Amino acid sequence: MKRQAGMQMTRAAATLLLALTACCALIVIFGKTPLAALQSLFLGSFTSAYNFGSMLSTASFLMLAGTGSAISIKSGNMNLGGEGQVYLGGFTACLALNALRLPAVLAIPIALLLSAASGAAMAEVSAFLKEKRAARPLLTSFLVSAAAIPVIDGLITSNGSASATNLLALPYIEEKYRLPQILPPSPLSLSFFAAIAVCLVAWHVMFRSSYGSRMQIWGTAPTFARFAGYSPAANSYSALAISGALHAMTGFFAVVGSYYTCHKGFYMNMGWNALNVALISGSNPLSAIPVSLLLAWIFTSASRVSLTQGFGFDIAGIVQGIILFSVSLTYIKRVKSSKNAFTGGRK
Repeated sequence: MKRQAGMQMTRAAATLLLALTACCALIVIFGKTPLAALQSLFLGSFTSAYNFGSMLSTASFLMLAGTGSAISIKSGNMNLGGEGQVYLGGFTACLALNALRLPAVLAIPIALLLSAASGAAMAEVSAFLKEKRAARPLLTSFLVSAAAIPVIDGLITSNGSASATNLLALPYIEEKYRLPQILPPSPLSLSFFAAIAVCLVAWHVMFRSSYGSRMQIWGTAPTFARFAGYSPAANSYSALAISGALHAMTGFFAVVGSYYTCHKGFYMNMGWNALNVALISGSNPLSAIPVSLLLAWIFTSASRVSLTQGFGFDIAGIVQGIILFSVSLTYIKRVKSSKNAFTGGRK
């Protein structure tokens, strides 16, 4: 167990080091003032309350959605529909808070429940197709998300209460529904602590409960799980519902804690970055906390360098692609080795 944990930490460190190396190489090759850009990359996130708060805010989104991805991976139901689920969660939350005329102490929990339910419902489509048509969630979750995103775009544009001068977002939610800022003027809010709490609860459920044990057996050795009498439908429906709900909660907290509205494109890269977090952390919600902080630092710093140094391309996007490609290869190798260990190398 200790050896496996050590190997996981080594792989995570190597992936993050590769991302930083690629980022530095791009800055040196294409930057107009490479030394100033490198200084901004490594230190810029800590030079002001706004930069530091923005980094922590990004980390909170990565923790929540990353935990959702981790649960789907551990259960053997990889969820690639995170982008659409985050978007739907934010859209539902904004609609609910604009429609409700209740005190914040009631409206916010109701909006949170509706948001989580919307993401769970979207993910359950993949669970249903898996159980009824043997379709793989890896594919169906992505397709359902890809179909939902333009629908939500259209609903935002055609919303009757939207501002006549802005067809790209729903109306802003009222002040009383907004989470208080911790480091103004940064978008950091109480959602950061909520994300840490979710990671701790998810870790306890996954590694300290019978449900978590069954879920991991399904993800590692589904044939053994069937012979043991574990219900495949219970695993698929519950794991994907939790995964979808956590992604949607990410959208909820983005609306009530950072953007105060649902605008087109706010979900961009949240789902894929969450998958990065889950794969790098070994699908461990506890490890997702430091991994999210490190990735948030890399992504926000790289984006700021792209803007301030006049790059004609987005460094953060390239780094995200490098990380996803690297951790995906590692994940595939790990899955193959675990299956070989269980079957004794038999085909």
